[in-house]
Amino acid sequence: MAKTVNVALIGQGFMGRTHSNAYLKVAKFFTNLPAVPVMHTSFGMKNEDCNAFTSRWGWQHCSTDWEKTVRSEEIDLVDIVTPNYMHMEPALAALEAGKPVATEKPLAGTLADARKMVEAAKQAKVPTFVWYNYRRVPAVALAYQLVREGRIGRIYHVRCVYLQDWGGPDTPLAWRFQKKLAGSGAHGDLNAHIVDMARFVTGDEIVEVTGAIAETFIKERPLASAGATGGIVQKTKSRAKGRVDVDDAVLFLARFRKGAVASFEATRLATGYKNRNGFEIHGEKGALRFNFEDMNYLDFYDNTEDPKTASWRHIIVTSGGNHPYVGAWWPDAHILGYEHGFVNQAADIMHVLARRKPVVPVPDFADAYETQRVLEAALLSAKERTPIKISELK
Repeated sequence: MAKTVNVALIGQGFMGRTHSNAYLKVAKFFTNLPAVPVMHTSFGMKNEDCNAFTSRWGWQHCSTDWEKTVRSEEIDLVDIVTPNYMHMEPALAALEAGKPVATEKPLAGTLADARKMVEAAKQAKVPTFVWYNYRRVPAVALAYQLVREGRIGRIYHVRCVYLQDWGGPDTPLAWRFQKKLAGSGAHGDLNAHIVDMARFVTGDEIVEVTGAIAETFIKERPLASAGATGGIVQKTKSRAKGRVDVDDAVLFLARFRKGAVASFEATRLATGYKNRNGFEIHGEKGALRFNFEDMNYLDFYDNTEDPKTASWRHIIVTSGGNHPYVGAWWPDAHILGYEHGFVNQAADIMHVLARRKPVVPVPDFADAYETQRVLEAALLSAKERTPIKISELK
C-alpha cells in the first residue's frame, strides 16, 4: 500500500494553481505511485482570500501563518510557490524541522540566499526539490535520454531562447519587475529555465560566461493592485507609475566544461512570441531541436545516416509507453499540455520520497544552485563587461 505524504503549499497565485492541479491529478493518472500526496494545508497572505483558494483547489486546511504550518508535525512535504524573495525563510524553517522541501524556480532571489538554502539542506539531510518543470515535458526528457545514449555524440553548439511578449509598456509594476521581490527580471524568470534545460539535456556544466547584455527597455510601469488571474499579470490603464529595477532582456554567451559553446536569450519583449521556450543542440553524430510552443514534438537529426536521405525527423513524443511519462496519460498522439509537466514532476517527487527512482532526475537545491551561479555570472558579466568564471562564484 502506498504511503501518504501530507503537503503544505506555501503561496497561491499562478504557481499555486499549477501545483495544486498537479497534486489533485497525479495519483489519478500515475496509478502505481509508491507515495500519494494529500493536500493538507494551503498558506495564503493575509491580504489574499486563503479560504477561497483552499476550497477551490481541494486543500483540507487554510493558513495565514507559514511558520506554524511548516513546523507542524502533520506536514510531510513543504512546497514553496511564493515570489522569489520569500523562498529562503520558509525553506530554512522547514529544513530545521526536518521536512523535505520543494520550491519554485529559481532557487532563491539572490545567490547568497540560495547558498544558505543549500547549506541548510546538507545539514538537514532530507530530500529537496526545485520545480524546473520543463524537464518533465516528454520531448525534453526524450532529448535527455538520446544524449545519454550517445545519439548525437560530442556536443559542439547549444542555443537556447525563452521569448515572451507580455511585458509591454501597459503591463503594470507587478512583483516580477521589482528586484527586492524577484531578484532579477526576464533573466531569473526565463533564462533560469533554459539554463537548467541545457545543463540537464547535455549532462554538462557551464564553466564560464564569456559575455552578456542586460537591458531594461521600459524604465517605469503603471501601478496596479490586481494580481494574476489567467495570465502572468493583468493589464492596467493607471496613470501613476513606479520605477522598474530589473531587466527586460538578458542575452549571454557561455562555455561548457567539455568544450561546447552556448548562447542564451531571455526577453519579455519579443513581440509575436507568447511562450517560445526552446533549444538547439548540435553534435558530431546528430542534433536535437525543441520548441515549447510545439511541445509534443522533438526534432532529431541523425548525422550517421546516408547524406542522400538524411533529414530532420519531427518526432511526436506521445506514443504510449515508448516515450517518457506518456504511458500514464492518453492514447497515442492525444497530445499533452503545459500542466502535464507539473503532474509528471509531482509523480517523480513522490518516487524520490518513497526512495524509488524517478523517470528523470529531479533537481535538488544543490543542482538548482549551479543554475543560480550561472545566472549570477551573467548579470555580473553584463555589469562589468567582462567574462566571469563560474568557479569565482562560491
